Amino acid sequence: MGKLTYGMNVSVDGYTTDANGDLGWSVPDDELHQYWNDRTRDIALSLYGRKLYELMSAHWPTAGQAPGVPPVEAEYARLWLAMPKVVFSQNLESVDWNSRLERGDVVEVARRLKAETDGLMEVGGATLAAPLVRAGLVDEFQVLVTPVAIGGGTPFFPSLDKWLKLELVENRTFSSGAVLLRYEPVRG
Repeated sequence: MGKLTYGMNVSVDGYTTDANGDLGWSVPDDELHQYWNDRTRDIALSLYGRKLYELMSAHWPTAGQAPGVPPVEAEYARLWLAMPKVVFSQNLESVDWNSRLERGDVVEVARRLKAETDGLMEVGGATLAAPLVRAGLVDEFQVLVTPVAIGGGTPFFPSLDKWLKLELVENRTFSSGAVLLRYEPVRG
């Protein structure tokens, strides 16, 4: 059975994007980028919503060939292209780059994929993660707190009907001042 993780860069005030949907505040330095590269290398299957897939697929397929691209970014481009992806969308007609399209219920499909997948899975994006968090399907949260407050936007955690108790399994401080907080839900 797969282990479903949800991790993103998060502002110190808890947001994954600002009020305009901008991620520019969260661009990682080389050390943070290497962390995400190492994590991506271990992913057996990634779940994407349409918006994040379109953002990523507009950049990463050619990013590795750009003149002067830093090695850490070229490495991520290769990893992203090779990583199997399931894209949830009612609007897209097709997807590329080792991706397949899924139109079913996110929670039902994620349950099935967890049962069928050996290894780590990830859900990308707060909007797609929200129903999976509420359904109790996320096995690990990786909150990479970035030292910037953005004042509003899309929160990392969705609104919840009940408390979600978490156990800290790792913390790590990066030279940029960003802090990784890895949590697992306390079950039962």
